[in-house]
Amino acid sequence: MHCWKTINVRKQYGLERLFILSSLLVILVFSFAYALLGIINNVHKSDDYFWVFIIAFFGVYPLHKLCHFIPMFSHRDKIKFIVVNQFRFIPILHLRIIEPIQKSRFLFILIAPFIFVNIFLIIGALVFPNFAHYFTMLFAYHCGICLIDLIYVKNLNKSPKSAYIEETDAGYEILIVEPNY
Repeated sequence: MHCWKTINVRKQYGLERLFILSSLLVILVFSFAYALLGIINNVHKSDDYFWVFIIAFFGVYPLHKLCHFIPMFSHRDKIKFIVVNQFRFIPILHLRIIEPIQKSRFLFILIAPFIFVNIFLIIGALVFPNFAHYFTMLFAYHCGICLIDLIYVKNLNKSPKSAYIEETDAGYEILIVEPNY
């Protein structure tokens, strides 16, 4: 196998630009989702259970990481957990697979939180219309968290179908098998 390409979105875009893009995505998603839910369910919004919203807000990130981990469960002995303090006080958990895996499985690992957590939040907004604003805020916040994953999916989609993906300190390395002649 040899490295076809290395992708590191944090170096390519920079943390400041990613933060701005993520913030803009949160605002856009909230605006459109809240307006759409207001058209679908025009009921009085309640501010009861705000404490549950705060707990859910802090629980979205661990739930996001758990949704990354569940598809990797069969590779749990090959996963390295790294905790990094961002801005000196925000703990960020990185799950790193220490050996190459198939591109299709890696893409599913990246996209799983976006699909499952967002479906859960959308269903919650539809089932509990009085609290749709809470679910909409959580939905928008989670979409902002998923931005980096979605950018990686976009970049990895352009690689060969038979590629393997390996995580390193330099980013994601796309490995391809050389054909034998």
